[in-house]
Amino acid sequence: KVKSQLEEKEGKTFDIFTAVEFKTQVVAGTNYFIKVHVGNDEFMHLRVFKSLPHESKPLSLHSYQGSKTKHDELAFF
Repeated sequence: KVKSQLEEKEGKTFDIFTAVEFKTQVVAGTNYFIKVHVGNDEFMHLRVFKSLPHESKPLSLHSYQGSKTKHDELAFF
């Protein structure tokens, strides 16, 4: 659901977009930290926010980090 948001921010499309790892952080909603394979040996770390159910808001791409590798640790950011 956040692929199009990332593509818009990056100004390109991703043929491959596969989540390979994630962590969560409960705040006033939930932050998901997701390692995504975007092709070749390229990975990106995404921070996606899911609001509380009663707010009825869509998932939002809060921030991201590019130029990651498969072995980079997925950390909170």
